[in-house]
Amino acid sequence: MHSLDDPPPEATATRSAVIVPVPAAEDVVGEHRTRLDRAAGWGVPAHLTVLYPFVPPAELDERVLDALAAAVATVEAVEVVFAGTAWFGSEVLWLAPHPEEPLRRLTGAVHEAFPDHPPYGGAFDGVQPHLTVAERALGGAGALEAAEADVRTRLPFRQRLDHVLLIVGSERPRSWRTLRRFELGEGASAQAVVTSR
Repeated sequence: MHSLDDPPPEATATRSAVIVPVPAAEDVVGEHRTRLDRAAGWGVPAHLTVLYPFVPPAELDERVLDALAAAVATVEAVEVVFAGTAWFGSEVLWLAPHPEEPLRRLTGAVHEAFPDHPPYGGAFDGVQPHLTVAERALGGAGALEAAEADVRTRLPFRQRLDHVLLIVGSERPRSWRTLRRFELGEGASAQAVVTSR
């Protein structure tokens, strides 16, 4: 929990995101993410992105939170398996969840509720559900290939996906914090959670 002397995370945050945390991935990719994934340096856990960038932190009012809760609740919880690695070109190493269709539906539902906030700012034609392991920009020669070889020895693993997190932060190290948790599945509702780890 943040100190009373510290500003709340939403007060200093410049961005927000909706993610599905994947704690089972930490033992598999955590060491590599620490070195090779900029989001890990910001304090973002291993995850599948639902929608980023999301509503600016200063605009996260109850209306937004209620709409997000309603959108998330339209998609049922699911167990996924991470059995293989994949690449975006030669620049980003990632893990592929299976099945991926529930994650596509989740991103679609949240985007439909917030049409002014397309996934990745509309930079891509489609959205590929993925868990980023490493970025070429942060790794020297062979670093991503070595990470991939190590990660493959630890696959497969499973994770039940039953909630999303609304997180806020900036590009400052360790700045991202959980603002709210929203349960997947019909009739779920938002739950306030501790705002820091």
